[in-house]
Amino acid sequence: MTSIIPTMKYKNAAAAIDWLCHAFGFQKHVIHKDDSGGIAHAQLTFNGGMIMVSSQSDTPYGKLITLPRDLDKINTQSPYIILADEGMKDHFETAVKAGAEVALDFKSEDYGGHSYSVYDPEGHLWNFGSYDPWEAF
Repeated sequence: MTSIIPTMKYKNAAAAIDWLCHAFGFQKHVIHKDDSGGIAHAQLTFNGGMIMVSSQSDTPYGKLITLPRDLDKINTQSPYIILADEGMKDHFETAVKAGAEVALDFKSEDYGGHSYSVYDPEGHLWNFGSYDPWEAF
């Protein structure tokens, strides 16, 4: 379990959830729809971690967040997700085949392991790597 859970808004959260599960391997944990057919709140899990996803809305919290694609894909934060090194290349290739736009290509890092960064269809930046900062200390 982790006590830090990134939250992300999407114009089409239902499509984003399906894409995140297909492209990155997330699992649907909880999905709550809103009255207009959008996603009020969803929880997706991955290797003991979690993200929360919802539709862009005009709620008080929704007004505090804008979407990266509305800002030329500028992100002010992005998740880093730890993967096993032996599965990194396959994960990268699956993401790209699913339509992820490569921001930083798959590479070996000077400090160990491999990494890559991609944009999802709505412009959120995702970072994947086999370097585990918990094990570094």
